[in-house]
Amino acid sequence: MSKFLFKKIRGTEDILPEKIGAWRSMEDIARRIFALYCYEELRTPILEETHLFVSGVGETTDIVTKQMFSFLDGKGRSLTMRPEGTAPVIRAYLEHGIYKKNPIAKIFYIGPFFRSERPQTGRGRQFHQIGAEAIGSDNPSIDAEIISLLLHLLEGVGITDGRLELNSLGCSACQHDYREKLKVHFAGKDTLLCSDCQERLKKNSLRVLDCKRSQCRSLVADAPPLPDSLCKACSKHFQEVRDNLTSLGISYHLHPHLVRGLDYYTRTAFEVTHPALGAQSAVAAGGRFDNLVEKMGGKPASAVGFALGMERLILIQEKKKHRIPTQDHLCVYLAPQNEEAFCEMVKLLKELRHSGIKSELDYSRKRLKNQLRLANKLGCRYVAILGEDELKKEIITLKNMDTGEQEELPPHQLVERLRCS
Repeated sequence: MSKFLFKKIRGTEDILPEKIGAWRSMEDIARRIFALYCYEELRTPILEETHLFVSGVGETTDIVTKQMFSFLDGKGRSLTMRPEGTAPVIRAYLEHGIYKKNPIAKIFYIGPFFRSERPQTGRGRQFHQIGAEAIGSDNPSIDAEIISLLLHLLEGVGITDGRLELNSLGCSACQHDYREKLKVHFAGKDTLLCSDCQERLKKNSLRVLDCKRSQCRSLVADAPPLPDSLCKACSKHFQEVRDNLTSLGISYHLHPHLVRGLDYYTRTAFEVTHPALGAQSAVAAGGRFDNLVEKMGGKPASAVGFALGMERLILIQEKKKHRIPTQDHLCVYLAPQNEEAFCEMVKLLKELRHSGIKSELDYSRKRLKNQLRLANKLGCRYVAILGEDELKKEIITLKNMDTGEQEELPPHQLVERLRCS
């Protein structure tokens, strides 16, 4: 039995101080790139009414039927820890009248999400996503722009070898016709499907295409291609999306059975996969959802978006041995040698920090040898030493931890000296 009383819950992770630099860097890169495309950040609550997801995501989806963390509050209301980001964004878009500011609202979000499912590669029960939604236009150019934005984000964090998979789900009428074709295709083969897919075939046969079990994948491979069932308008829209991607120099692979795991998707659907992730190869995914705003009580408004998994980005970087940025190195470690020196350095520490210089003070009153050892462990560039001799001479000894060289300078010159280093 462990000597510790508590451990983290399976499917959750502690992001330790030595790892957080990569996460912060990823978020900073994302915010910078989103600004280039005129996307604004929105932060929605972690808790939402359960019906938001039942209505928005779809009653027959695995997310709603199996994966949500839901509970009753003290007033008997059913609440859910958000399993995905689009439904909360649309709820906020309508509730706060974001559509009044701009006919095309461009929104991004960064944060944690929760699903009560078996942890998989790069996604636990708590996971983190960066996502974006463009709401208010059905122009195929917006689809191409948001895919271009996604690829720009991936390039920004050093991932340039992902594979873009593309498909179109068509409109509601197209999907209705295709569901009927799937029922015909699987007639007589339904007993070969997994038990979940046998139920999906009855309720929403499109969901069968999203199954990851090998026994179902082999049967799906022979199913009719989804683009063959597109109406004239949806076929034209899909071709224009492809033409726009080609004009932007973006290569893609047609995936005629690609669907998304949420019922609100229409027309364009896409994924970016990466071989470093193995079987669970999707690092990002998205598509168009033209009916969701109206379904949630707003006026009809077309939309398209994506979400990418931050844990999976980190995993790819680690497997590729890509240099992951860390926190800024500590610039200077203050090493006082007696009580008087400690009091002087407390004041100096404040001046350094207010001047934007990352610095730390030895509070434990170690000997100089131990102070230098700790400073080296912390990755300090310099150690500022103040002892009896330095106090008498009214100087500070500044030691360069890379070269071992030492110099003496007046305390009031330390800030400027470190700024120039």
